[in-house]
Amino acid sequence: MIRKTQASGRTWTVEDYLVMERASEEKHEYLGGEVFTMAGASREHNLLVANLVGELRGALRRGPCQVYPSDMRVKVSATGLYTYPDVMVVCSRPELEDAHGDTLLNPEVIVEVLSESTERHDRGKKFEQYRQVPSLREYVLVSQDVALCEQFTRRDDGTWSLREHRAGGRMWLDCAGCWLLVDEVYLKAFSG
Repeated sequence: MIRKTQASGRTWTVEDYLVMERASEEKHEYLGGEVFTMAGASREHNLLVANLVGELRGALRRGPCQVYPSDMRVKVSATGLYTYPDVMVVCSRPELEDAHGDTLLNPEVIVEVLSESTERHDRGKKFEQYRQVPSLREYVLVSQDVALCEQFTRRDDGTWSLREHRAGGRMWLDCAGCWLLVDEVYLKAFSG
């Protein structure tokens, strides 16, 4: 998704945001009383997200892990951010904010597909926010321009390590216990 503009000049409470969001056809991020409209995604972005969800579902179908596409909201409890990652995986029991069941609190893997307008935010402020989620073990950034998946993994000491995976390679998601083939992630993404 592409982060767009502030939805209005007013200050929102979390309660007002959630009421509005649950009735809206558009998606919005929330942070610190501000609501931001999420713009639509490109063809390539949608293909990459579909490939990721399909590959993860296939790899994880027999175990306890659950895969969520970008319609599942996540809350970063430490900072108050509500947002919609492109793909999330949770392998323990899902913790949801309330009975509505539409806001996940404990993702273990978050994947964001980069675009020109979101790359800086996804690498910077958003990753800074996501690092505040205690359950998060892996953060993956997927390029739209070249076959490149950047995998950040939380170490036992709380630091993060980076591994790059390119065409022909494969990426091991430790907390989910599965491989992702980079070529499958990019299947048909660069064809017209």
